[in-house]
Amino acid sequence: MKQAASAGVAKRVSQLGRTAKDKESSGGQNAAPRNTQARLGATLRRGDEALSPRLLRRLLADLQVAASAQVSDVEGGQRAQALIDWYATANARERLDLWRLVVEHFSADAERIRQAHESYDAAADAHEARAAEMELARALVSPRQRLLQRFAVPANGVRFLVDLRAELLPLLREESWLKPLDAELERLFSTWFDLAFLEMRRLTWDSPASLLEKMIRYEAVHDIRDWADLKNRLDCDRRCYGFFHPRLPDEPLIFVEIALLQEVAASVAPLLDEHAETADAERANTAIFYSISNTQTGLRGVSFGNSLIKHVVQTLQAELPRLRTFATLSPMPGFHRWLSKQGEAAWETLPEKLRAELAEALPQGDASLFARLLDAAKDAPEREEKSPVREALLRLAAHYLGKSEADGRVRDPVARFHLGNGARVERINWAGDLSARGRAQSFGMMVNYLYDLKRLDQHRSQLAKGRVPASREVRAWLSD
Repeated sequence: MKQAASAGVAKRVSQLGRTAKDKESSGGQNAAPRNTQARLGATLRRGDEALSPRLLRRLLADLQVAASAQVSDVEGGQRAQALIDWYATANARERLDLWRLVVEHFSADAERIRQAHESYDAAADAHEARAAEMELARALVSPRQRLLQRFAVPANGVRFLVDLRAELLPLLREESWLKPLDAELERLFSTWFDLAFLEMRRLTWDSPASLLEKMIRYEAVHDIRDWADLKNRLDCDRRCYGFFHPRLPDEPLIFVEIALLQEVAASVAPLLDEHAETADAERANTAIFYSISNTQTGLRGVSFGNSLIKHVVQTLQAELPRLRTFATLSPMPGFHRWLSKQGEAAWETLPEKLRAELAEALPQGDASLFARLLDAAKDAPEREEKSPVREALLRLAAHYLGKSEADGRVRDPVARFHLGNGARVERINWAGDLSARGRAQSFGMMVNYLYDLKRLDQHRSQLAKGRVPASREVRAWLSD
C-alpha cells in the first residue's frame, strides 16, 4: 500500500517537471502579479507565473502529505524523496513556487500561540506555569519544521537541505519572505550538526582521493595549486583535521591546516614552499594554524571552528607533548576595504610627526595626504623597513584590529572568529602574504592570533567589555 502511495506521488510530481509543456495559460503577459492564495484558487496561469494553478495545487497537496502527522516518518520520507527528485529537474522560478508554499502554508498556528501565551501569563502557580510553558513550546513548533525533518529522512535528504539553504542565502535581501524558511533551517542545522554528532578525522596523503579532491576544491584561504602542493601540506611536519557528520560521511564540514615549527611564522610563503626542508615534528614547539576552511555555504551560522581548534589542540598535545605555543597565521580580509571607506578617522589618530614624514615622502598632488597614502599602498610590500608608508599602514592595521566599533563589534571577520575563541592579537606581519589575494585584502600583511590556553577565558571576558585582547607590540602601534 505504501509503495503504491509513493508511486502515486512520484507520478504526480514528475508531471510538475513538465510545466513548460503545460497548456494552461491565459496569455496575459502584462497582468498584475497574483499572490499564492489567488493562484491556488484560479483556473488558468497568468503572465509569467512558473507553475499553473493546477500544478501548484498538486505540489501543495504533496507537501501536505509529506508533512502530515498521520503518516509515518518512513512514509513521509518517501513522499519527500519524490519531491526531492522533482526539485532536481525544476527551474529557478519553479523552485521559488515551492519555497513560497513552504513558507506560507506551513507556519505555526498564530491563534494557538496567542492562547498558550495568555495561559502562561495567567498561570496561578508554578504547576500551571510549567503546563502552560509546555503547551507554548508545542504551539511554537510549526508544520514547516516537521516537513523539513521529513525531507531529512532519505539518504540524500540532509545533503538536499544543506544545498537548498545555500540557494536561499543570496536571495534573502531581495526576497525577504524567505527568511522564516532560512531561520527554520538554521535552527535545525544547529541541532543536527551539534558537536555531539560530529567526528574529527585527520586527513593524510593516504586518505581517499575523492576526499583529497574536495580538500583542494574547498580550500578557502590559500588556494591549493596542484597535487604536489597538497602533498606538501600533508607532509610529516604538517597536520590537517576536519569535522565530519554521519549523514555527510565523505564531506568535510570544516578543515584546518597546521604547520609544526620551532617559532611563530611571520610569512606564509615558507609554509607553502614545496621545496622547503621538512621539519622534525617531534622537536616542534609551535603549532601554526595557517588555514581554516568552512566548506558548506548552507551551514552558515553554524559554528564548528571553535570546537575544531580545541579538539585539535588536545590531539596535538597528546601526540606531541613538546608543543607549547598555539597560534595562527591569518589574513586580514577586510582591511583594505575598511581603510578605503572608513579609514580617515583612524588616519587622524596617527602622530603628527609621521604625517609630516608622509607629506615629504609621497608624491605631491591635489589629492589629500590620506588619498595619496592609499595610492602609495599599492606597492607597500616593497617599501623599505623605515618607510613612513610602512609605519603608517602598520599603525592603521593595529587600529583596525585593536579597536572595536562603537557597538563593540570586532571589524575583521577572521579577527572576530579567533578573538571570540579567546585568542589575542599577537603580531602584525609585514609582507606576510605576497599573493594577489594577500595584496588585495591587506597590502600583504598577515596577523598572528595567539591561543594562550591559560588565558582564553580572560581574553573572552576582556572582549565582552569592549576591549580587544592584544600584545604589547600591537598596543604600541596604537600609542602616539
